[in-house]
Amino acid sequence: MSRLSRRDVVTATGAAAAAALGSAPREAAAQQPRATQPTTYLFFNADEVAFVEAAIARLIPADEQWPGALETGVANFIDKELNGAWGAGERLYRSGPWQPGTPSQGYQLPFTPAELFRTALAAVTKDLAQAGTPFAKMTAEQQDAYLSRLEAGTKDLGGVPSDIFFAHLWDATVEGFFSDPVYGGNRDMAAWKMIGFPGAYASYYDLVDQHGLRLDRAPTSLAEDSHGHVHVAPGIPARQR
Repeated sequence: MSRLSRRDVVTATGAAAAAALGSAPREAAAQQPRATQPTTYLFFNADEVAFVEAAIARLIPADEQWPGALETGVANFIDKELNGAWGAGERLYRSGPWQPGTPSQGYQLPFTPAELFRTALAAVTKDLAQAGTPFAKMTAEQQDAYLSRLEAGTKDLGGVPSDIFFAHLWDATVEGFFSDPVYGGNRDMAAWKMIGFPGAYASYYDLVDQHGLRLDRAPTSLAEDSHGHVHVAPGIPARQR
C-alpha cells in the first residue's frame, strides 16, 4: 500500500464529483452518526465478515473528524452487492475462452464477482490460519503489510490472482463509501458531508449558469423523505429489524 494517506485518495476521488457542482463548504467537525444497529449479512460468512470488516477499516480508516468505511456500513454495501445481480455476474460475458488478457482488455477470469470473493476469501482464511494469526487480530502495521502483498499480486488465492481480488475489494470499498445511502453504505451521508457533495437534489436549474458558487446545502439521498429519513431499497435489508 502506498504511504500516501488513503483518506487523501478517497477524498480526491469524491471531490472530483463535487467540484462540478461548485465550491462547497466543509463542515468543521463531522456530525455524530446515529447508533449503528447490527448488520444482517446475507452473503458473507463469519470468517469472511471478520476479514472484510478489518480490511476496509484499513483501506478507508476513520480519523479524529470523520468515520471510515467500517463505520459507514461499507461491508454491508459489499455484502448486498455480492448477494444480488452484480454478484451473480448477470451482465458479464460468461462463455470464455478464459485466457490471460492485456491490461486494456480488462477482467478476463471465469469467476462472477460472488465467486471471485468467495474463492479468494476462502484462500485468505486458509492462508492466515496457517500463519497462526487472523487478520482481524493483527496490528495495523501487519494488516497493511498483508494487504500490500495482496495488492502486489504475490499470492494465488485459489485461482484468483491476489492483485485482482485486491482491486475488486478496493473498488467496492470506494463505491460503498461514496454511494447513495439507499444502497446500504455511506451511512448518514458521512462521505458526502466530508467532501461537500450535496447528493441527489432533483434539479440544479437555478444554479446551472452560476460558477464558483458556495453551495451551502445539506446532502440528500435518492430515497430521503421530508423528515430526513433514508429508506433503504426494499431489496437491500441493510439492518436487522
